Amino acid sequence: MNNFDPSQLSRRQWMQFAAIAASFPVATAWGKAITTDNDDDDETEDDDARYRTKLDTNLIGDHTNVGGLEPVVLEGVGLVRSLAGTGGDPAPSQYRTALLEDLKKDGYKNPHSILSSPNTALVIVRAYLRPMIRKGERLDVEITVPSNAAVSSLVGGELLEVRLSDKAIVDGKLMAGHTYAIARGPVLTAGLGASTVKEPALLKQGRVLSGAVVLKERDLTLNLKRDFISVRNAKRVSEAIGRRFHDFDEYGIKKTLATPKTDQKIVLRVHPSYKENPARYLQVIRHMAFTETPVELRVRMARLKHDLCIPKTANASALQLEAIGQDGIPILKHGLTSPTIECRFHSAVSLAYLGETAGLVHLVECAKKERAFRRYALDAIATMEDADAHIALKGLMSEPSDETRYGAFRALWTLDRTDPFIRGEILGVREEDERRDNEYKLYVLKTEGPPMVHVTLRTRPEIVLFGAEQEFTPPLYLSAGKHIMVTAQPGSDKVQLARFEVGKMDQRKEVSLRVADVIRAANELGATYPDVLQLLADASRQKNLPTAIAVEKIPLAGRAYYRPESKDTPSDARKIRIGRESNEQNEFPGFGQSDEGERKKPESVGGRSNGSLASVPTESSDDSDDTETSPSDAKKKKKSGANKKDEKSKSSWKWFGGNK
Repeated sequence: MNNFDPSQLSRRQWMQFAAIAASFPVATAWGKAITTDNDDDDETEDDDARYRTKLDTNLIGDHTNVGGLEPVVLEGVGLVRSLAGTGGDPAPSQYRTALLEDLKKDGYKNPHSILSSPNTALVIVRAYLRPMIRKGERLDVEITVPSNAAVSSLVGGELLEVRLSDKAIVDGKLMAGHTYAIARGPVLTAGLGASTVKEPALLKQGRVLSGAVVLKERDLTLNLKRDFISVRNAKRVSEAIGRRFHDFDEYGIKKTLATPKTDQKIVLRVHPSYKENPARYLQVIRHMAFTETPVELRVRMARLKHDLCIPKTANASALQLEAIGQDGIPILKHGLTSPTIECRFHSAVSLAYLGETAGLVHLVECAKKERAFRRYALDAIATMEDADAHIALKGLMSEPSDETRYGAFRALWTLDRTDPFIRGEILGVREEDERRDNEYKLYVLKTEGPPMVHVTLRTRPEIVLFGAEQEFTPPLYLSAGKHIMVTAQPGSDKVQLARFEVGKMDQRKEVSLRVADVIRAANELGATYPDVLQLLADASRQKNLPTAIAVEKIPLAGRAYYRPESKDTPSDARKIRIGRESNEQNEFPGFGQSDEGERKKPESVGGRSNGSLASVPTESSDDSDDTETSPSDAKKKKKSGANKKDEKSKSSWKWFGGNK
């Protein structure tokens, strides 16, 4: 064989030789990748190749599970005082023994005489510690009387301070764990405004709204799946989350929101942008790529741009683009041009959480027209720190739908509670109440549309008057608690309020018929939030209000949506679930039972499992009925139900009995 002489090569041959030589590193790298993918012993070198994006992206959610989603049940034994002779001495039990010990620790000199008083009652106190709650936040408290107690009513009572802790069974004994909260405050009973002759048990259960102050924070965790557990992977997942989500401490130093604690567990803290909706925060994290190169990211984004305009894949595509961050904004804006409202909705929601207001008009459209999207559309608008968002929410408060109006109010309160349009008045503050346990708020809104008096039975004690000039219709013969009488003669334009209490001077006030003026006057005479609710509930039942009282008109999560008919959407695939019942935002807090699939039907009218005033007529609009029917069936339902509207608005149901 002749020796190879490079000097004999032409320029063209040199170029061909260089091209062949340049291919060797690629071939070598490819061969190495094949070798390491089949080498089980070289785990650290093949991790990148194993988990990096090829055709389908490896998302964090593919390799992790979320821990700590279930609420922690907190319990304690408490004492309700200030009853009007409806209490009683509790029978000997473990509850009585525990309460006696607590009273002694708190410095009460004669706890036995306190328990035997007819003006006190032993109660079981329970609260639910939700995920990602922070120290200092407040929780609702549930109160029940033991079944063997001689207590007839908790109306007008006040819960003394009680420590709430988690429970555990150790060696067959029920033991108290850590103290997570302290609860106290006025009791709102389930039988307010009701004729409780048939159901006296309603008066022996109640709530203290925002009555518990949280002492310890509760974080969520990401747990690596079994075949993915390693210190390296835990660190890499944390770093991937940290590149997208981080915060700053009081010194301006960047801090991570995902901290690996073990080779399996990563502790999460919520990003400020998602503080009112931690459920979506978890969704976005689970839709992050575990690892991918810039080229792979571009390929994936091109695929997401296509999938975003297909209803079936729009939600997952929008979440992935939201997880990508700022680079995903142009594609999400492109999704706003889709002719399908479902695709526009998902694009607009993700843009809102990325700080973009381009989808505001589409979110308003969804809040008005599609009840399945309403909950999430309002929540997304609540993240927009923009004047147009304020204007849009104020406009939604004049819509005919009750839940759209109240949902818009809650969204604006979340966005900016100092907005002059919704700035409320603090009531219930007493000089002797250092902790302001009796505090509640009155909001008087100058809205258009039909009047509405809205009250809450959980989370925040508040009364919202949609329509500032609402007036009571005389004659009035009402009470606000045990000591305050509210009267107005037929044809009168004035309301008289009087407080009578043994051992104290009588107090009287006279105000106009305006609902807001009467509430303020009752507050000045010492009425608590439960007292004012009793006043409004009785007025609603006696038709003294311009409209039936509205209770917890909150847009629901997990509703059914029916996609438009098309050749690409079979009839059996039209119905889908938007979100989950358990995905409750903090401005609409609560806990759902079901995950996917059919919802549990509550014992309620209007589809509310959140609770109502027992036996009190409540405003019933078509959109508050959460029965799930297709658009074609809805027309038949509306026609057949026209004659039952009056009957339905007078129906009653318990707000404390069953569905938690």
